[in-house]
Amino acid sequence: MNKRRLGAGGPEVSAIGLGCMGMSEFYGAADESESIAVVHRALELGVDFLDTADMYGRGHNEELVGRAIAGRRDRVVLATKFGIVRGDDPAARSVDGRPEYVRKACDASLRRLGVDHVDLYYMHRRDTRVPVEETVGAMAELVAAGKVGHLGLSEVSAETLRRAHAVHPIAALQSEYSLFTRGIEEEILPVARELGIALVAYSPISRGLLGGTLPPAEQLPDDDFRRHLPRFTGESGARNEELVAEVRKLAGEVGCTPAQLALAWLLTRGEDVVPIPGTKRLRYLEENAAAAGITLTAAQIAALESAVPSGAVRGDRYADMSSVEK
Repeated sequence: MNKRRLGAGGPEVSAIGLGCMGMSEFYGAADESESIAVVHRALELGVDFLDTADMYGRGHNEELVGRAIAGRRDRVVLATKFGIVRGDDPAARSVDGRPEYVRKACDASLRRLGVDHVDLYYMHRRDTRVPVEETVGAMAELVAAGKVGHLGLSEVSAETLRRAHAVHPIAALQSEYSLFTRGIEEEILPVARELGIALVAYSPISRGLLGGTLPPAEQLPDDDFRRHLPRFTGESGARNEELVAEVRKLAGEVGCTPAQLALAWLLTRGEDVVPIPGTKRLRYLEENAAAAGITLTAAQIAALESAVPSGAVRGDRYADMSSVEK
């Protein structure tokens, strides 16, 4: 597995990481024993960059990851996030970026993970009621205390990224980035590169859509949140399936799966881009990890971008985009 660096002074990580969210929530039922086996197999394959958050499963995901890496902590670059707050209502969300909450959230994450520090700590969403300088200032205190190695932000604007980086170096920006989601290329990614900040691409297979094997949204399990995402439903879903068919065709010509083609394309976007496809299944983990060994020619890249030009996908990423900075 090739390595890439997060930021100018950040850690080296595997060129493809592992998103752990679906092991606890959002994508239907999961099997904890298989999820732990996925983490162990990832480390065997050299996939050492693990991504979780305190809101995934309302703490369950951090506990699960903690159990999976017990006795293996020195082999893992561990990332988690704070800021999205959930209560008793599963659908309710709020955002908290107050310094006192940052400190409290970090200590709670460390307890659930069973570790004394995390390598990368993200602000999951920006709290618009709190100046980002105050939130990042509190995060910087965690670095000084040895509880956090490096800082990251998720789904923020170019302006917020600049303001945060002026307070403390930001190693990584995590944003959705894929063949189907390329809006960050216009302003956000150039600013990240100007500041020496790596781009950690979540949902690089567009929540499985680019995998080419998903059934229609209405056939997904009731507890799979993709049933309600604009890109998966109605006329948008039908149009996007036509784009997926083009990806499937090109993948056949390259000799890989559509998911592997989507990941290989992302890896061509720059050495500072690290995709973190999520999975709870061993077969998908191995498929995703193998994408790091695929080299696309200039002609193949051009054909793919012609078949799926920027902006071609229909529908918003979420039903409610209000918490995502542009």
